[in-house]
Amino acid sequence: MVEKLIQFAVHNKFVVLTLSFFLFGWGIYSVQTNPIDAIPDLSENQVIVFTEWMGRSPQLIEDQITYPLVSNLQGIPKIKNVRGTSMFGMSFVYVIFEDNVDVYWARTRVMERLNYAQRLLPQGVTPSLGPDGTGVGHIFWYHLEAPRMDLGEQRALQDWYVKFALQTVKGVSEVASFGGFGKQYQINIDPYKLNYFNVPLMDVLNAVRKNNNDVGGRKFEMSDMAYIVRGLGYIKNTKDIEDIPIGNYGSVPVRIRDVASVQMGGELRLGIFDVDGEGEVVGGIVVMRYGENADAVIKDVKLKMKEVEKGLPPNVKFKVSYDRSELIEAAVASVKGTLIEEMITVSIVVLIFLLHWRSAIIILIQLPISVAIGFILLNAFGISSNIMSLTGIALAIGVVVDDGIVMVENAYRHLSEAQLKKEKNESL
Repeated sequence: MVEKLIQFAVHNKFVVLTLSFFLFGWGIYSVQTNPIDAIPDLSENQVIVFTEWMGRSPQLIEDQITYPLVSNLQGIPKIKNVRGTSMFGMSFVYVIFEDNVDVYWARTRVMERLNYAQRLLPQGVTPSLGPDGTGVGHIFWYHLEAPRMDLGEQRALQDWYVKFALQTVKGVSEVASFGGFGKQYQINIDPYKLNYFNVPLMDVLNAVRKNNNDVGGRKFEMSDMAYIVRGLGYIKNTKDIEDIPIGNYGSVPVRIRDVASVQMGGELRLGIFDVDGEGEVVGGIVVMRYGENADAVIKDVKLKMKEVEKGLPPNVKFKVSYDRSELIEAAVASVKGTLIEEMITVSIVVLIFLLHWRSAIIILIQLPISVAIGFILLNAFGISSNIMSLTGIALAIGVVVDDGIVMVENAYRHLSEAQLKKEKNESL
């Protein structure tokens, strides 16, 4: 079989060259389309279900949310395992699927089952799916440099402008904000005043909830004019909250300001984000969507940040905290350097020991074609170009070089012996 293959290659040089150029071109296309990342994604194929029920203990979260969700999500097909974690005010359920299951098919099945499990949860509690990313999807971190803005204003700028703009980038699953203070209206109720005015606490909560809303009306005509009636009730400042009525004391209405103090404050924080020990900052984490090209996504994010930066307030700029593209480019450059070094070394070795430039060209042609075929196989099996796969290609280059030198030297020896034998026979 091998002998027939060699005979076919020797007698059909045009076919061999055409096939070689085709494989090389296909390999270049595979290099351009293959997802490039620095870290191999070895995480499990999972879907995260997140549920928030603030103010409840971990045991209550376990009994009322985590256990009903885990017990109902186990009936989904192609599941390996279902894990649940309960903490103060939050529940996480990790649905682990088989490795060959499409991640979006899995998310659809989980969402279908959540529609059924919703009725088993407490009123007002709604579970949601986590981002369609993995544990190694945190590809880019940034923070804002805003010396003239406080942390609350920076966080508002991040949440309501920067985050929404960056989430439109292709391949980005989520932009998670961190640092600063999340602005909120805080109502500090005096229990003694509630008791004095005989107002239940739930009446205060319901009054605030009902008064923070717009109400639609109907249209009526008067004097050849059409009027649309609607009630504007959205809260815009602390005074709007202070004026909300919550009951009556005799014939006098009791308002929020009579039983509580209202202020604008920061949301409860469980940590801070500090840069180089110089102070707190506000920023975001760009999470890549599952299976995307990390290098291409980072480049698109940087281009989008240049556009977003034009709309930022004066003296506000982006600063990069973590950029994985540097590691990606270093890994790719290492493979390129190794390939070039191997080609130069092999050429020198062949020229010195064989003194035959055509043999050196044969090996130089063999190396890039072998690497190209390697990328074709990476694409075929859905493997990204990362440190592990690129290192494997770099190591394989040495094997290809050794094989090429041995085969060329052996062919050169056989040709020399055949030529000497032919000259000997002619002399006789």
